[in-house]
Amino acid sequence: MSTATAEVTVLPNGLSCELPAGSPLARLLKSQRTWVGPSAKERQAILRAAKTVAIVGASPNTARSSYFVGTYLQQSSDYELFFVNPNAETILGQPVYRSLADLPVVPDIVDVFRKASDIPSVIDDVLAVGAKTVWVQLGIWNQDAAIYGESKGLTVVMDRCIKVEHARFNGGLRLFGFDTGVISSHKRGS
Repeated sequence: MSTATAEVTVLPNGLSCELPAGSPLARLLKSQRTWVGPSAKERQAILRAAKTVAIVGASPNTARSSYFVGTYLQQSSDYELFFVNPNAETILGQPVYRSLADLPVVPDIVDVFRKASDIPSVIDDVLAVGAKTVWVQLGIWNQDAAIYGESKGLTVVMDRCIKVEHARFNGGLRLFGFDTGVISSHKRGS
């Protein structure tokens, strides 16, 4: 019986664990998660400085996360929001733009709800309009696109929810990132 060589792997959240050096998980973590974006303090500064946010991939479907995030930002922030989707006309009572190039302003943050393979073209669109920050939503990861964006002078936040981060930095983070709207001194089930 041979024993595999173990090596310490540092995870994106800063924790570390021992994994067999040749394991698929070790290879995956090394190949896909070596890029590190802005720190919490830097993300907070990005959100505080921003006045305008464009949501690329915004959806009028109330079950989509982009709709939920748009609703939260509309109700809980002072950002001027712009929704971008070539297949919608209005979202949350606001006009929808077909592309970033159609916006009447250059947004401070471009929040992206598109699949990982679309991120490079979104970054090209962001560069073309002159925006400075791309915020790629939670669950979306394209390391090569992030490195490319940074090489062109963009600030890139990736695999983080702008709603959760905004709420976190503004005291609105509740159960699982959702404001339950219930104020009580009683534990649930009591």
